[in-house]
Amino acid sequence: MNVTGTIGRPAPHGPRRDTQMTPIPASAPTTGANDLTAAGRLRQEQNRTRKLQLIPEAMARSHMTDLSLEAESQRTARRVALAARMQRRSRRLQRRAERASRRARRALAQAVM
Repeated sequence: MNVTGTIGRPAPHGPRRDTQMTPIPASAPTTGANDLTAAGRLRQEQNRTRKLQLIPEAMARSHMTDLSLEAESQRTARRVALAARMQRRSRRLQRRAERASRRARRALAQAVM
């Protein structure tokens, strides 16, 4: 049997309980320090509830951020593809202009002779 811990303090099995979230028993004496911890615990529980209620909003915000990043990357890809296409087109036009220039030079050379 491979169990961690000792005989007096066996290792816990299952989920650990959060000591800050355990409710204060009603029979506990109320002292100034106890009131502060009870108020602190209540505030933490309220914060936890608020966080749980804000989860769908956070998920929606995350989803919209992902969508906007994807759209931006698609726009960038489109721009790069258009620039490559324009570069090929300008090379093609440049070669055409060079051919026309050579033809004109050749025609001029033949007319002079």
